[in-house]
Amino acid sequence: MESPPSLRFAIPKGSLQEPTIELLAKAGYEVYVSSRGLRPASNDPDLSLYMIRAQEIGRYLGQGFIDCGITGYDWAYENGVELVDLAELPYSRATTRPTRWVLVVPEDSPIRTPADLEGKRIATEGVGITQRYLKERGINAEVEFSWGATEVKVPDLVDAIVDVTETGSSLKANHLRIVDTLLTSFPHFYASPAAAADPWKMEKMERIVLLLKAALGARGKVGLKMNLPQRCLAELLLALPSLRRPTISQLSEEGWVAVETVIDEIVVRDIIPDLKRLGAEGIIEYPLNKLVP
Repeated sequence: MESPPSLRFAIPKGSLQEPTIELLAKAGYEVYVSSRGLRPASNDPDLSLYMIRAQEIGRYLGQGFIDCGITGYDWAYENGVELVDLAELPYSRATTRPTRWVLVVPEDSPIRTPADLEGKRIATEGVGITQRYLKERGINAEVEFSWGATEVKVPDLVDAIVDVTETGSSLKANHLRIVDTLLTSFPHFYASPAAAADPWKMEKMERIVLLLKAALGARGKVGLKMNLPQRCLAELLLALPSLRRPTISQLSEEGWVAVETVIDEIVVRDIIPDLKRLGAEGIIEYPLNKLVP
């Protein structure tokens, strides 16, 4: 008897782990991780999950050991392997900003431009990213792998570093200066070429991607519904253009309509008093998990 098909899916272990698991939950895929386990369980029996460092997911995909996974564009670029890019997923470890790989020196360093790196020494975890950057500019510099704590290596051990940042605040706190940005990166949903060529796996991955993008689309938005005197409807639509294309339905009570829409959460606090002024009643705000365009 043939075993049922399974999709080998890698979740990034490390700083992206929690935001990725939260996103999957909003998309409808609950992931259960034990304190030491690297093989999480989920509420989808079709998924065979692996917890793998983001730096390694691209390599394992390229080698065909896993079918798909979420990892940063930067690490796919670093590994230089052939992958099928199914979607960019604009979220990150701490904010909604992309991760940036930046060339960094001490504030008082004489290095002002990338060309000043000629003959210098650079430490980074992204050796491939840095070497490709230097090669594209014809700059000869020594690049060494950093196992961590990269920021403390300048200026005593190296002349410059290439490090990851989202806001740049940590670099400023350590009296470091950004010379250039090498790469910006969001997580992507990647598939191995073999998995993308398998009809069952490709359909399964496309379903997951649709729901992940829907979960991201709902970020920062809420549903809003209310009852409103029909005579006030035109004024409502005119005064509140953010409510364009709402759903409007007739109530059983003559002269009243129900209005329902999706709106940015940040403006709800300003809109609700205006709705009351226009005669709205029974105003309900509710959270959204997914928004499919």
